[in-house]
Amino acid sequence: QVQLVESGGGLVQAGGSLRLSCAASGRNLSSFAMGWFRQAPGKEREFVARIWWSAISTDYADSVKGRFTISRDTTKNTAALQMSSLKPEDTAVYYCAAGSGERRESGYDYWGRGTQVTVSS
Repeated sequence: QVQLVESGGGLVQAGGSLRLSCAASGRNLSSFAMGWFRQAPGKEREFVARIWWSAISTDYADSVKGRFTISRDTTKNTAALQMSSLKPEDTAVYYCAAGSGERRESGYDYWGRGTQVTVSS
């Protein structure tokens, strides 16, 4: 029903910035929230941020609050994650997801394949 494709990952030095994008396609997108999750090697996948398609309403994990900004463009059906003041601890595969807007993986039904973000010290 919904297809998601992430882009924008790469290598950046600590303190730098990076912008991730998620292109979405499908029906009834306005009923979904767009979420970003990340997973570092050997760790559980964790919630990063989310935004609703139907309204500008955002939520952030404490670990990224004040450094990351989530946004969406309903005209282009894209969601973005602007990451600033990056730390080595931010290194992970970042996933775009569409779902209910919860902070748990179980709240999202559709997932992208992920994009690697590596922050060097």
